[in-house]
Amino acid sequence: MTKEEIISKLPYSKPFLFVDEIINVNENGVEGTYTFDETLDFYKGHFKEHPVTPGVILTEVMAQIGLVCLGVFLLNNTLNKNISIALTSTEIEFLKPVFPNEKVIVISEKIYFRFGKLKCKVKMINEREEMVCMGTIAGMILTPTLSKG
Repeated sequence: MTKEEIISKLPYSKPFLFVDEIINVNENGVEGTYTFDETLDFYKGHFKEHPVTPGVILTEVMAQIGLVCLGVFLLNNTLNKNISIALTSTEIEFLKPVFPNEKVIVISEKIYFRFGKLKCKVKMINEREEMVCMGTIAGMILTPTLSKG
């Protein structure tokens, strides 16, 4: 599976697709980038005169690149329209702000993938190679039989 195919299989579209490029991916992790365009709607009110990327959006970028892209790669051709990936837990420590037009790099390392659950250690760095945030993110692969409760 190519890096472009992984991105095309993500269950997101603009303006909620936060993956520009996958740099590297293998069975143990993924590395990818995203640039925060200054025209994104959330910058209009967060904060009025000094826009900063909300932590929930930073977490989403980390989840999309570090968890979902890796999950798509690990599942390869078994991923179909009847399967979705749901976030189950996050524990993120925020260290630096991210401003409009900044490019970030997300690096994920698989902790485990078993019983339909993927857990990763994920970090985000800026172009100055400063740690922006880091933590763990987990998600579950949901099939029609698993999601019926």
